[in-house]
Amino acid sequence: MSEVKTILLAEDNPKDVELTMEALADSKLANQVVVVTDGVEAMDYLLTLGKYKTRKPGNPAAVILDIKMPRMNGIEVLRAIRAHECLKMIPVIMLTSSREEQDLIKSYELGTNAYVVKPVKFSEFVDAVKHIGVFWAMLNELPEWKTNEYTK
Repeated sequence: MSEVKTILLAEDNPKDVELTMEALADSKLANQVVVVTDGVEAMDYLLTLGKYKTRKPGNPAAVILDIKMPRMNGIEVLRAIRAHECLKMIPVIMLTSSREEQDLIKSYELGTNAYVVKPVKFSEFVDAVKHIGVFWAMLNELPEWKTNEYTK
């Protein structure tokens, strides 16, 4: 049996983090969820840099990205993920409040796997996150791929 992989959640809004974590827990996922609050921290986690340099190697099952984050936004993170040979196969889901057409287009141009606009109603938000978690963490099959050990 394969090891249960983490889910990386990059979200700077504490309320959205809390709702997302609650929805994922309601889905009964066994996956650990690692929360980072900006894009720089997301890339540090993925590339095992900074405070994540001693974490166990391996890519997450999926990355859930908000677009509007400080230091490095979600679109910049997506671009960086797709540019790294050791990261480019990770499923990336944009979970954002942005309904801006250019964000949607740019996300798909850069290779996002899904673009989900955060529903305003609590129950719809929870349902959307549950579906994301179940599909990307449990049902989706990923090819065996190189480790995420980044060569500096």
